[in-house]
Amino acid sequence: MYKAGFVNIIGKPNAGKSSLLNDLMGEKLCIISPKAQTTRHRIKAFYTTDEVQIIFSDTPGLLDPKYKLQECMMEAINEAIEDADILLYLTTIEEKPNEHTIPKLLDEANAPLVIGINKIDMASSQSEVEDLMAQWQSHFPNARIIALSALHHFNTQKVLDTLIELLPEHEPYFDGESLSDRNMRFFVSELIREKIFLQYHQEIPYSCEVIIESFIEEDTHTKIYATIYVARESQKAILIGQQGKAIKQLGIEARVAIEDFLDTRVYLDLSIKVLKNWRNDPKTLKRMGYINK
Repeated sequence: MYKAGFVNIIGKPNAGKSSLLNDLMGEKLCIISPKAQTTRHRIKAFYTTDEVQIIFSDTPGLLDPKYKLQECMMEAINEAIEDADILLYLTTIEEKPNEHTIPKLLDEANAPLVIGINKIDMASSQSEVEDLMAQWQSHFPNARIIALSALHHFNTQKVLDTLIELLPEHEPYFDGESLSDRNMRFFVSELIREKIFLQYHQEIPYSCEVIIESFIEEDTHTKIYATIYVARESQKAILIGQQGKAIKQLGIEARVAIEDFLDTRVYLDLSIKVLKNWRNDPKTLKRMGYINK
């Protein structure tokens, strides 16, 4: 009998959720940076074989929202928990389970729970890992606890095997040829945003949003016109940099990443516009895909 179900990945910022999902899928579908809150949208990825289909959801990191954009990000997590067949909570070796660190939503979840303790390569000893696993097990006796390192691909196969074991019997939900519910424009915009996170510092990455205005596939290359929205003129100046050097470097690095992803030559045109208070404007957030209702 075929097995299929929804596995929703949640965790705090910098737990490595996107890295784990990319490893499980064998494809880079989620952008990654050392900065917290890199993931903003809920991204569904389809792992399909002749016997199973897992619909993964990578969600934004858990946080206390400070503006409307972050409120939308937290709503995506709540939606993911509601439709989960299995809940995969990713923590790290640095997070000790107690009343302050355990999200209340884990106690409220009805789906089977798998807790992955990531970044165990940073542990000082095996006994530290075993002790932490025992602590999590004491809080969640029915959960499956797995120590892993997504960075070093350690025990990620065990995570996948555990999820498959817990999957309900069901026919596949999606076409086996599809990898995600997102289109190429979305992934291209995310690749540009990833380079912003890697190249710029402080508030700049969190104040930017990337919109693909035009995506034209031609015989020999693809033309992409993208707009980077920022909240203030000062942020626009930082993005451009002295004599335009910063935005030029961003364009080069983003183009290389996009060409690798699309496997074709790319012409990339980046423009910057100031859209004041966009992170708190519901109409703008809806146009950018953060509000679906």
